[in-house]
Amino acid sequence: MENQNLETKYNKWIVTLSITIPLVVALLFGVNLRKLGYDVEPLSFLPPIYATVNGITAIVLILAVRAVKNGNVKVHEYLMKTAIACSVAFLAMYVAYHMTSDSTKFGGEGVIKYVYYFILVTHIILSIIIIPLVLITYVRALAQVFDKHKKIARITFPIWLYVAVTGFVVYLMISPYYVH
Repeated sequence: MENQNLETKYNKWIVTLSITIPLVVALLFGVNLRKLGYDVEPLSFLPPIYATVNGITAIVLILAVRAVKNGNVKVHEYLMKTAIACSVAFLAMYVAYHMTSDSTKFGGEGVIKYVYYFILVTHIILSIIIIPLVLITYVRALAQVFDKHKKIARITFPIWLYVAVTGFVVYLMISPYYVH
């Protein structure tokens, strides 16, 4: 019963964060401090860093799944907390970059343009969907409701992995078009 109370206790936070994070990111994405008259340097060094963090997140997720499959729950727990921290760090850098820099347009043409936009759109949509999934999965682990944790983790893992990998791929595809 205590575990169910823990889940219930965090449900409001899960809903609040799942709505607030995408809204705040969308709002801040539209704010360019330089265009508002603030004398800030563009943080143009950030895209390769946050893309690398996405790549690291993907590797950490794979290692975490391997750890739990090998029965190493403590390593799994540490790696999952690391993956969450990487995702939060990515988001902070991503927002900071876009608040100080002009958006970069993808310059590819033909089929590659459609491939890029397909990857980008699915990445964005799934990055919104992954927020409540990660939070629910994490809370179920905290509550030690491991049967329910495992059930949702089977959905969360491939989506989160896709978001992390495609974040890195989007960077690789658009990086030739960054203005330095």
